[in-house]
Amino acid sequence: MLLEDGYADLLIRKQMPAWKRVLNVQAPYRWNLRRLKPGRMLEVGCGIGRNLAHVPDSVGVDPNEACVQVAQRRGLSAFTPDTLKEPPESFDSLLVAHVLEHLTVEQVDDLFATYLPYLKPGGRVILMTPQELGYTTDDTHIWFIDFAAMAGIVEKQGLTMERTFSFPFPRWAGRLFTYNEFIAVARKPG
Repeated sequence: MLLEDGYADLLIRKQMPAWKRVLNVQAPYRWNLRRLKPGRMLEVGCGIGRNLAHVPDSVGVDPNEACVQVAQRRGLSAFTPDTLKEPPESFDSLLVAHVLEHLTVEQVDDLFATYLPYLKPGGRVILMTPQELGYTTDDTHIWFIDFAAMAGIVEKQGLTMERTFSFPFPRWAGRLFTYNEFIAVARKPG
């Protein structure tokens, strides 16, 4: 499947090759997301739906129309920002996975101003960003967001940090393993 949009094509090539399905390389990441018990989840920056496919009753939003079309063809509930028609406070969690590092500080503020109203009072925000080696693999990464930067974002947005951890390996592995992630779970005031 070749699309007119280069980024959607890139995601398809990176996320959907046969060898990744055979080896089930996403299994630990799916398990990790499910153990966080996101409930009804809104994923901001859902891309072609890698996370959406594994959380029932989830909805994704992405500014890239070609990515949204791929996710929809996969049977997922995905929308562009202008077609998302969910009422305020209708989600238990907000997932922002591998998005923040692509945005300026002002864009991060805009993202939260736009999507936090969709989160129920007391709902959780789940943030995921790449660690050192993963950060170096994408020229579109603007800033390195570690636990300290996540804490600053959470505080600035008026959220309460509940937990931070490294996944799937301990923190030291982020310099050696491309897919090690910083994860933060914060709560919206209830």
